[in-house]
Amino acid sequence: MSTVDKLVSASWVHDNLNKVKVLDSSWYLPFMKRNTKEEFLNAHIPGAQFFDIDAIKDLSKPDLPHMLPPRTSFGLSMDRFGISNDDHVVVYDTAGVGPACRVFWTFRAMGHDKVSVLNGGLPAWALKYETESGEPHEARVEKKYEAHNVDSLVCDYKDVVKNIGELKASSGAHGKQIVDARPNDRFTGKAPEFRPGLSSGHMPHAISVPFTEVTEFADSEHPQVLTLKSPKDIRNVFTAAGVDLDRPIITTCGSGITASVLYFALLHAGVNEQNITLYDGSWTEYALNPYSEIVKDSRND
Repeated sequence: MSTVDKLVSASWVHDNLNKVKVLDSSWYLPFMKRNTKEEFLNAHIPGAQFFDIDAIKDLSKPDLPHMLPPRTSFGLSMDRFGISNDDHVVVYDTAGVGPACRVFWTFRAMGHDKVSVLNGGLPAWALKYETESGEPHEARVEKKYEAHNVDSLVCDYKDVVKNIGELKASSGAHGKQIVDARPNDRFTGKAPEFRPGLSSGHMPHAISVPFTEVTEFADSEHPQVLTLKSPKDIRNVFTAAGVDLDRPIITTCGSGITASVLYFALLHAGVNEQNITLYDGSWTEYALNPYSEIVKDSRND
């Protein structure tokens, strides 16, 4: 098991830039009409490569936008980036703390433990250091990347339905807690989902912890820098919502992106990774299935 820090600062990345491989994993919801590849070409951390979340995924499931890629295709992507199994990878995004957590989780789910998230992302870097523009330099790797799946970090629809059965049979006392990162209005069913025709609401016995609750602005002088809250504050957020941090947890969201923010926040807060599983298909997969039980109300079950 790696001992690298999961969360690193811009100054740490700057001081260790020649010892790490850096990936820009910026992503935004389609309606925001952001061209993240173009933004990367305009400004990125020197030496960084662009990890396209919309391309490095399971392409065999077009209805599910961000499913974990097969290990062979993930390995080929790492070869193109010049990343080896032994490299320490640092991921960042332009939001501050967001999609980088999804890529962090992807690396961990592929058996790569030496991975960190840049706290505050590119905005934090740009406060102190220069960026570069243009296409990244050609990467080379001497040995092919070999990914191996860590199944304990991932759950699917069948796992979730079985777990819901355990929760319902015990009035929530047994089974993994389901923690939903979507905004509360979508969780309760008051607001629609972004995907047309997809019902909002939540899974039975799910708990609402919007991912925005675990982040904060760095300080009043730098409102453009969004960072992760302290471990103590994160623990308080989850416990206040009714989450028992000593029990196993499934994180979920709309399509698997912000569920990763909760997963990463839980790790940062000291929760054992063996107790955290991410529902890869998340609400999109669950709500698309006509047999799924959907709850709409103003509270956690």
